[in-house]
Amino acid sequence: MTRQAISTPNAPKPGGVYSQGIAWDKLVFTAGQVGVDPATGQAVPGGVREQTRQVLLNIKAILEAAGTDLGSVVKTTCFLADINDFGAFNEVYREFFAADPPARSTVQVGLVPPWQVEIEAIAIRP
Repeated sequence: MTRQAISTPNAPKPGGVYSQGIAWDKLVFTAGQVGVDPATGQAVPGGVREQTRQVLLNIKAILEAAGTDLGSVVKTTCFLADINDFGAFNEVYREFFAADPPARSTVQVGLVPPWQVEIEAIAIRP
């Protein structure tokens, strides 16, 4: 089994000592992603809906760089700054995982502003 760091310019550069993702054998683990536009390095404007959409696009880019896709995600862990945003978050999440969504945990945590949502994912590679 091999361990491989995943890196793509289509997702935000790490802001610390971590990889965008790690592939190990057939598993891919993404780092927690926030609503950063990889082209600008800045937070996307708007609220939890816009950030959720960007987070999932960032995860999609990392998974594609690892040779897989959102359809292969088996588990996500989702962090919301305000659990009252769950409905808006869930609407956008459903757009990306319409059928047979992955297992998921969603909790409220103290995210540093301006971040309202962070998601990490585990996927399978073919």
